[in-house]
Amino acid sequence: MNVINPNTSNSMTDTIAAAARSVASPGTQIIATNPSDGPASIESHFDEAVCSVALLEQVMAGEHAGMDAYVIACFGDPGLLAAREIARAPVLGIAEAAMHVASMIATRFSIVTTLDRTKIISRHLVRNYGMEHHCARIRATGIEVLELETNTDAVFRSILAECQQARDEDDIGAIVLGCGGMAHLVDELQQQLGLPVIDGVVAAVKLAEALVGLGLNTSKAGDLDYPSAKHYRGKFAHFSPPRR
Repeated sequence: MNVINPNTSNSMTDTIAAAARSVASPGTQIIATNPSDGPASIESHFDEAVCSVALLEQVMAGEHAGMDAYVIACFGDPGLLAAREIARAPVLGIAEAAMHVASMIATRFSIVTTLDRTKIISRHLVRNYGMEHHCARIRATGIEVLELETNTDAVFRSILAECQQARDEDDIGAIVLGCGGMAHLVDELQQQLGLPVIDGVVAAVKLAEALVGLGLNTSKAGDLDYPSAKHYRGKFAHFSPPRR
C-alpha cells in the first residue's frame, strides 16, 4: 500500500508512516512516500492544485509497480478523484475515511484542524461527502501544518484545548483530526478527552485493507473510467493518457 504525503516534508512522512504501520495487518506492506517537488505544507487551494501534479505522478508510478492501494495523507484530499481515474487500485483520502469512520461510531462529530482558512476547505469536503448532518462544527487551532513537526508542549496544549471545547460545547460523540501531521497525537488526546479521536491516516489504511480484502478496485464505469487517450504537450507530455 502506498501512503502518499503530498507535501515535501520527509519528517512528516515519517510520522504518517509510523501511524500507518501501527495499524497495518501483518501482510500489509506500507510504502510511505512524498514528492520532492511542490509545497512544503498544504494549507490553501493553490497548495492543493500544485501538489496534485506530483501526487498523480506517484500514483502513475504505483500503477506500473502493481500497487494494491493508495492513501492520500492530506486532509484536503487533494487530487483524489483524478487519482481514482488513473488507478485500478482503490485510492482513499484521509478526510473522507475519517468522516465515514466517525459517522459509524457517533451520530455527530467535530473536526479540529490547523489554520482558520482550512476550515472552508473542510466544509466543502463535509458537503461533498454527505456529512453535513454528522459534522457539528469545524474548529481551527491556528497552528500551521509545519508547526506540528516541532512536537512542543505548546502545540499539543493548543490542539487539546480546542478538542476539549469541541467535547464540551458541540454535543458530539467523536472528534476528527483535520491534518495528517496530527496522527501521532491520537492516543494521548483520547486519554485526555475520554471520547474517540479519529485520525484519517489509520482509518484510511484499515479501510483500504478492507477493500483489497473484498477484491474491490476503483470502478471504471462512468466518470472514474480511465481518461480518454489524447496528447498532452510540453512538460506534461508524460501524463498523456494511453489507449486501453
